[in-house]
Amino acid sequence: MIGWNIYRHTFVAECPSDSDQIIYSLEIRSQSMIRVEHIRTATALIKHGYHEAIADQLYERFGGEQRITATHQGVEIETLRVPA
Repeated sequence: MIGWNIYRHTFVAECPSDSDQIIYSLEIRSQSMIRVEHIRTATALIKHGYHEAIADQLYERFGGEQRITATHQGVEIETLRVPA
């Protein structure tokens, strides 16, 4: 059987270019269990960064398939990270 666990979490980080507080929506689809405490801790440690770099960092930590969305200066940004 192939099954997925889907985790969704919202967090805030500062844009290093203009110091805007950006609200990110994270979705992780994983065949493994991920402790919610680990997701909350990992995102709480992200104080600032560019959207794409944050996506890379979380993908490196949790793997699976990940989607992160945010709106910054009126531009909606969506990143997808999937296994190669």
